[in-house]
Formats: sequence, C-alpha cells, structure tokens
Amino acid sequence: MTMTYAQPLTRRYTRARLAVPALWRQVVRTGRSEQPVREPDRSAHTQLEIYDGILAAFERRDEVAAVLRSAADRPAAVRGLRTEFGLSQLQATTLIDLPLTTECRERIAHRAVELRTALDR
Repeated sequence: MTMTYAQPLTRRYTRARLAVPALWRQVVRTGRSEQPVREPDRSAHTQLEIYDGILAAFERRDEVAAVLRSAADRPAAVRGLRTEFGLSQLQATTLIDLPLTTECRERIAHRAVELRTALDR
C-alpha cells in the first residue's frame, strides 16, 4: 500500500494569500441554494475588522474609485487606499477584490451585524 502525503504549500500560495479570495467567494456568492461555504480559518475579530473597513469605504465609493483609477498597478492601489482612507493591508486588498455594488454592501453589513452579535455574547 502506498501512502500519499499532501505537498507543502509553496511560498506563492500561503494561507494569507488564500484568505481574501475565500472571503470574496463568501460575500459575493449568488443566492443559489447550495451548501454553505466554510469560512476561512480566521478569528471573528479579524473578519469584523475587514468588514468595518469595507463598509466605511462603501460610504466613500466615489473617492475609492478615483484612487483605484489613478493607481498604476495593484500594489500602488493598495498603498493609495491605505494612505487615503487609513485602511490596513488586509482591508485594502479585500476592498480591491470586491465589487462595489449595493448587494455586496448589504451582505457585508448583515455579516458584520452577525459577528458583532456573536462577539457580544
């Protein structure tokens, strides 16, 4: 019998890099009736920090769009969002990956309320 072991993740695919796309899939998924997506391994406080930053940026959507339009590449856009809005690295990279739609904002706001309720218990 041959045993197969999982290969270690390369530096390119670290856990931190895989967290943002998983969060994006969780928030943006359509209303299809499918099994719930398991959340990435992250504390509720970190998730709430991300959601709070994104919700604050939604209120200044036009300014965020202007920063993204003026950026030459992704790292420049992240730097611009961090300096202009005081976001963390994780908040800025997540904001770049999310569409700035009303439906997305409602889902994030609903999830933030759920997390606050769970943390206040």
